[in-house]
Amino acid sequence: MRITSTSCICPVLVCLCFVQRCYGAAHHGSIKVTRNQTKHIEGETEVHHRPKRGWVWNQFFVLEEHMGPDPQYVGKLHSNSDKGDGSVKYILTGEGAGTIFIIDDTTGDIHSTKSLDREQKTHYVLHAQAIDRRTNKPLEPESEFIIKVQDINDNAPKFTDGPYIVTVPEMSEMGTSVLQVTATDADDPTYGNSARVVYSILQGQPYFSVDPKTGVIRTALHNMDREAREHYSVVIQAKDMAGQVGGLSGSTTVNITLTDVNDNPPRFPQKHYQLYVPESAQVGSAVGKIKANDADTGSNADMKYTIINGDGAGVFSISTDKETREGILSLKKPLNYEKKKSYTLNIEGANTHLDFRFSHLGPFKDVTMLKVIVGDVDEPPLFTMPSYVMEVYENAKIGTPVGTVTAHDPDAANSLVRYFIDHNTEEDRYFTIDASTGTIKTAKIFDREETPWYNITVAASEIDNPGLVSHVPVGVRILDVNDNPPELARDYDVVVCENTKPGQVIQTITATDKDNSANGARFHFSLDEGLSLNPNFTLRNNEDNTASILTRRRRYSRTTQDIYYLPVLISDGGVPPLSSSSTLTIRVCACERDGRVRTCHAEAFLSSAGLSTGALIAILLCIVILLAIVVLFITLRRSKKEPLIISEEDVRENVVTYDDEGGGEEDTEAFDITALRNPSAAEELKYRRDVRPEVKPLSRNHPSSSLDSIDVQEFLNQRLAEADLDPSVPPYDSLQTYAYEGHRSEAGSISSLDSATTHSDQDYNYLGDWGPEFKKLAELYGEIEPERTT
Repeated sequence: MRITSTSCICPVLVCLCFVQRCYGAAHHGSIKVTRNQTKHIEGETEVHHRPKRGWVWNQFFVLEEHMGPDPQYVGKLHSNSDKGDGSVKYILTGEGAGTIFIIDDTTGDIHSTKSLDREQKTHYVLHAQAIDRRTNKPLEPESEFIIKVQDINDNAPKFTDGPYIVTVPEMSEMGTSVLQVTATDADDPTYGNSARVVYSILQGQPYFSVDPKTGVIRTALHNMDREAREHYSVVIQAKDMAGQVGGLSGSTTVNITLTDVNDNPPRFPQKHYQLYVPESAQVGSAVGKIKANDADTGSNADMKYTIINGDGAGVFSISTDKETREGILSLKKPLNYEKKKSYTLNIEGANTHLDFRFSHLGPFKDVTMLKVIVGDVDEPPLFTMPSYVMEVYENAKIGTPVGTVTAHDPDAANSLVRYFIDHNTEEDRYFTIDASTGTIKTAKIFDREETPWYNITVAASEIDNPGLVSHVPVGVRILDVNDNPPELARDYDVVVCENTKPGQVIQTITATDKDNSANGARFHFSLDEGLSLNPNFTLRNNEDNTASILTRRRRYSRTTQDIYYLPVLISDGGVPPLSSSSTLTIRVCACERDGRVRTCHAEAFLSSAGLSTGALIAILLCIVILLAIVVLFITLRRSKKEPLIISEEDVRENVVTYDDEGGGEEDTEAFDITALRNPSAAEELKYRRDVRPEVKPLSRNHPSSSLDSIDVQEFLNQRLAEADLDPSVPPYDSLQTYAYEGHRSEAGSISSLDSATTHSDQDYNYLGDWGPEFKKLAELYGEIEPERTT
């Protein structure tokens, strides 16, 4: 199969196409592919031979951006098997086959149906095959070839990073590199000059230049001054086709700013200045401003102002305002027009950041002269001292002079001055002042121990101009006099041990005095001489403002006396000396051998008998345990008194247990007392079935007929004897309940046993004589008797 390339469509490419075709004819042309053939030789077997291919892989080229009305011819496919009779069918597959590229299946001509863009896709890979139209069998193996899109100059150069903003220092040398710009061209850089870019400057000359090949922008002038021009706009063009006619171009803007360097020294606009300052200006206040101009900016314009000489260097000072770069002139000392009316200052302004590359343009400083004129003003009175300190004794009488303040008018008029005290505080009301002389006097009696110091403010004004007022602080110290007697420093708790020895120090005392050290620092201690000699204690003055209390006998007893009182006399060393008397209370306490106090209370007297605190606690603990045992024993005894058997079938049938109180005299149904009235009606003695009796009861010896003759007393005694002699009786049988009351008493019976049948005629008035215990009973029977009579 033979591949024939496309014909040239422009005169420029005629030679190239011709050369390509000739070169293809010599090397690639008429690529023949022979089919597999089998020769039949008589007498020989069939032999298969490997087919020989007579074609070499080739390329097709198609121009991009084809705008013609007809499809663009690409090339032709031809097989050696094609005899021109239409039996061979050509098939095209691969990228763009059938959509972009179509093939005439009879002739093998390939056409491009769409306009191609090399910048989107540079080549297409396709496959060609020749088959038999009748049998659809391949005549040759499938072959691969490439269709390349041939570039044309259809893309202009572009600056992808523009526009640019860049800076360069002013006063730079010529040829200083500023920036390198780069333009890109989407055309094929390997084919022709479509992507070959050349740079040129359209705007910005003669200040800047650009390298045609590299795009590097450089300065083109010497000493470009920022103060003359700061901003530049440079337009750079990039053109393809190596800058030839017909090439496409693109441009960008480069904004260049010259940065500042310190190439301009500061300059004062004037060489002489004049400033008016009133003499009333306050020290530390700003009185004027001065400024030196600097054409530079930023830190290159920073400067410092100094006073280099002049007679006012000690009166004025200058500082620099960093924001405005002005020199601020301030007052260091007060001005006085009467003493000096003007000052001369030489002020220097110098840059603080120097660039030694431009030192030849200096010096970078400037000097000017400033004349300060002091203005005369009417000043307030001036005190001779900035402050006063005066003294006065406490307890001084009202009107006592304390001191004198003095002020005068500093002006030439020398006006008279009047004085007064500003009553702004309570302390100012404690003093008065003479308006003419300035003498300060007391207005109350002072107590140094209450307030030792007073601060007042004295004002002075001119009589002619009362609005001008000056003030001065005055401190008044209150001097001490000895008017407070000394006293004990605190309330002492003095303790003496019972086993102390004579001459033993039991307490050291000190004293205090409200007066200052001049009148009270020296104290003398002694016992009251007006009293008799104390046999128990004595006092020793230690000559160091302390005194010691000592014992005078061997032993002290709390049982005899537990508290002693010792009067102490204290005097100070003031003039005149003052004294006071204080009484010490001394307690007698029991102490350990090492002197530690054990107790001082009376309830501890048992300790003297030899019992310690631990022993007392043990005794108390034993007592508590014994009490607990007694209480437990009583509780158990009470619990044992309860009956062992509480049942309706109790063996003691004559014992009836009930809780009601009965119905009084009319109640005869609660208990059957027939057995007590008639012993013969009692049943025969019944023995317990659960215990065999060892002793026969005594009632067995008496026949039943004798029960009629026996009285109740004998019957009861007989029963009692049987119960006492019977060992088988349980313990609760020892409690026998009988209703027999014995013989008639002299007071008579008050039993209600017979009240159910007959009424008694007894007189109960005697019950009222028995006392308050029988008062209620007497009232009860006293009410029944009248009812019976009625």
